[in-house]
Amino acid sequence: MRILLIAGAFNSLTQRVYADLGDHGHQVGVELVTRDTPLPEVVDRHDPDLIVAPMLRTAVPREVWSTRVCLIVHPGPVGDRGPSSVDWAVHLGAGRWGVTVLQANDEMDGGDIWASADCPVPEVGKSDLYRNEIADAALEAVRTAVARVASGTYRPQRQADLPDVAQPGRPRPPFRQDLRRIDWHADSTDTVVRKLRAADSQPGVRDELQGESWHLHGGHPEDTLTGRPGELLATRAGAICRATADGAVWIPELRPPRTPGGPGTLKLPATLALGDRLPPLPDIPAPPGPGDGPRTWTDIRYREDGPAGFLEFSFPGGAMSTDHCRRLLTAYRHACTRPTSVLVLGGRRDFFSNGIHLHVIEAAADPAVESWANLQAMDDLVHAVLTTTDRLVVAALGGNAAAGGAMLALAADEVWCREAVVLNPHYRLMGLYGSEYWTYTLPRRTGPEVAAELTARAVPVSAAAGARLGLVDRVIDCPAQDFAERTARLAVRLAAAPATQARIATKKADRERDEAHRPLAVYRELELAQMHRILFDPDQPYHALRRAFVRKEAAATPAHLGFPGGRS
Repeated sequence: MRILLIAGAFNSLTQRVYADLGDHGHQVGVELVTRDTPLPEVVDRHDPDLIVAPMLRTAVPREVWSTRVCLIVHPGPVGDRGPSSVDWAVHLGAGRWGVTVLQANDEMDGGDIWASADCPVPEVGKSDLYRNEIADAALEAVRTAVARVASGTYRPQRQADLPDVAQPGRPRPPFRQDLRRIDWHADSTDTVVRKLRAADSQPGVRDELQGESWHLHGGHPEDTLTGRPGELLATRAGAICRATADGAVWIPELRPPRTPGGPGTLKLPATLALGDRLPPLPDIPAPPGPGDGPRTWTDIRYREDGPAGFLEFSFPGGAMSTDHCRRLLTAYRHACTRPTSVLVLGGRRDFFSNGIHLHVIEAAADPAVESWANLQAMDDLVHAVLTTTDRLVVAALGGNAAAGGAMLALAADEVWCREAVVLNPHYRLMGLYGSEYWTYTLPRRTGPEVAAELTARAVPVSAAAGARLGLVDRVIDCPAQDFAERTARLAVRLAAAPATQARIATKKADRERDEAHRPLAVYRELELAQMHRILFDPDQPYHALRRAFVRKEAAATPAHLGFPGGRS
């Protein structure tokens, strides 16, 4: 079918639906819409067989839904209504939640039901839940609904005809800041963490800190440190630790409130956001080990299981600042001193990496200089992976990867992806040529023609498609919660395999041959020459595109996301 996706943003779920429907043979186009989009005209121009709205902030007008089937993906169980469904799921501590695909009509979230699917709700932040369990359920429901529409015989269920027992959800109001407010003197650590997790990555919890108003983003429990409720206790890896009524929490990011009519504000590592307003605090590193002792937070952790090492990292939004890259490189070098034959690089779930940290760059006194420093730090990290010749390196992607983050994964000997992962192995949409040795790693895996197509088309690639193209070596079909355990078992098995030592020897010889043919330094020099020209020219599109991205300015639909072959 010819399917038009309408969405408020080309977010992770929209990308996943786009890639999956394309994998299943449908013609798929995308239109990004705002309240000012003349949607009836847009739909007539595209002339789709079906409209699907994976993430939509505006109502579909009658002129559209009365003439065509328009499916709305609502991230709540049957009967649930309202704009804050996932916020409520986390806030309520729900054990299970769901996704409903319903037909647009004149009643918000009240249309006929084409499909639904349920999912577990682990103890994670809202955005992590949305990108994983919710997205898994959404894709299952969208596949079912699209098949039912294509059959031409299925009749959707009217919500009014369903008995109450078949409608586990109910209408809920918007989850406003008065419901999120933290009482630092009365709220327990668990309560504070739940409030913070229900607000990430948007809108954050509005609060007072050091005499100013901030939005707090992210929340992780700390069991050891205590202090006067509300007091700042320590820092770690850019995060701040704040005392609760019975313990403390780690808050990784802060964002100042947006002034009415003003541009969007920047979400930054908490210590960077506070700057000289941060009082003198001890910087307390996380205890070593796998984290099976007291609850505490860190964004980088190393552990071992026999001959397999695991370097786990998780940065908010998948963005890696200069500091993130340098600290991860230090941890990587330490991991390479350990007596292991396999080193797994990646997070337990959610984002792998999206490359350089555009918010930190935008906040810098000189964004061009910070962009350059961030690129160099990413390059140093990728170089360390590429030149590791005494063990096999596996990139384990429990979540999405894009731009330089995708190239970081491709530097490994093997790339293992959860089936739900979406890859964006390109830089063009941010006006960049790219770095991270991509001109070496990408053609090496896919061949030069496919590499050129991937970077030029700049469309999302599913894990399954990535495997067909040579980007992915193993696709793991499992829930997000099981990915770390599955990869651990596979890594231990790989480390113990009789052929592994021979593979390591071959890898070393291959690297020496490639280096003799064309040194890695040449790839880096040529890539950085292109990037230097872009970064230090204020008229290059990168600067405006970066600003629009971090400030969340409305963007026109990129032309390459339209239907292939015309009629739009």
